[in-house]
Amino acid sequence: MFLGMTAAVWVAIGLALYIGLGRAAETGVAGAFTFSGILLFFLSLAIFTGCWFLFDTNVAKPVERIAAAMRTRAHAGVEVSVDQNEARYLGDLGPAVAAVTGELSKASEDAEGIVAEETARLAAERAHLALLLTEIPVAIVLVSPTHQIMLYDGQAADVLKQVHVPRLSSSIYDYFAESELRPGFEQLTEARREVDVEVHGTKGNLSFQLRLKKLSEASGFMILIDSTNARIAPEAARPLIYDFDLTERDTEKAIENCSLSELSFTVFDTETTGLMPNKDDIVQIGAVRVVNGRMVPGERIDQLVNPGRPIPPASSKVHGISDTMVADAPQPLEAVADFHEFARESVIVAHNAPFDLAFLQKYGKVAGLEWPHPILDTVLLSAVVFGSNEVHTLDALCERLCIDIRPEVRHTALGDAEATAEALCKLLPILTSKGFETFGDVIQETRKHGRLLKDMN
Repeated sequence: MFLGMTAAVWVAIGLALYIGLGRAAETGVAGAFTFSGILLFFLSLAIFTGCWFLFDTNVAKPVERIAAAMRTRAHAGVEVSVDQNEARYLGDLGPAVAAVTGELSKASEDAEGIVAEETARLAAERAHLALLLTEIPVAIVLVSPTHQIMLYDGQAADVLKQVHVPRLSSSIYDYFAESELRPGFEQLTEARREVDVEVHGTKGNLSFQLRLKKLSEASGFMILIDSTNARIAPEAARPLIYDFDLTERDTEKAIENCSLSELSFTVFDTETTGLMPNKDDIVQIGAVRVVNGRMVPGERIDQLVNPGRPIPPASSKVHGISDTMVADAPQPLEAVADFHEFARESVIVAHNAPFDLAFLQKYGKVAGLEWPHPILDTVLLSAVVFGSNEVHTLDALCERLCIDIRPEVRHTALGDAEATAEALCKLLPILTSKGFETFGDVIQETRKHGRLLKDMN
């Protein structure tokens, strides 16, 4: 490449001098050299532009793709392959990366076999424990010292659901009246480790008889809810949901200084009557929660919405939602208010977030809802990890991360939200490996790729 560039420059110099010499009789020596200099400038510019393009196409971009593929394999556990034809000008780098990736895959398979056996054993024990808990006529909730929910069993899920969708890491005061429950916590001391309180739910006239216990070997509190007052459905048995890392988190830390593992995320998607937020309406909201880098089972919203107007056939062809399906569904204001509660104190995540957020803000303005939530866009996260020159549609991102979106759930709000959440879970460790430790680091980096969102709208 460099020999060719040198030869091209010398040819350009010779050509410029030759042409200039041919004009010497007309313009004089000074004019000829001036013309030769101008011509040489443009020829050199063309040569260096061409070399820049060749270098970018055959060296810079392949190196960037290989680096992204290696990080994806190492930190997201995704099987990737290196395009040897694309890396043909990189010497032995392509085959070397393929060899390392192959050895890593082999080692991972051996480790995964051992981990799978242990995971199966733990899962069986966990299922057995959950089954035993469902036989106990009380619902159990564990809360951290800062009163965040860090565990609830299947019966407690039914209790919390009477107020709102249960949410790991959310405040217990989102479900029970703080003015009645907090004094109960304050009565717990080393001498008095149990106390009975009667509290009301934060919505409606529901009343609950709770027993509060101070945990002796761990930080936090246990809440026992008597089934006779809680209207627990006996047939419902969900798995234990927990995250004990919440006991060690500093809730006073500013969001920009929080590490990615400390944050709770609400990943959502909407289906609409069209593509104009100022004219169109929501017909479906889907959302899931991600805590500690994983989706939380059962914590999700899958809500059809009645837009109060006919759904255009062209839109129904995309998402499959008809007027009949939404006839008995709640109105947009009610559905958006429910999502607002679900997303409380979390980072809102979406793919091409400005589009979906425009609908939330439209209804929120009418309902008097504020949206102080921090926002992450997986389009921008994809650009940070894989480079801005790649395609960043949801399908392209899922293909790179080996995420399978079943055709029957693609373009449904919950299906797309789950795919986006799965992508987020795989992107988070890659971002950390690139040195973006805090939420502030990630936001600062995503701002460099903001134009991508304008191109997608």
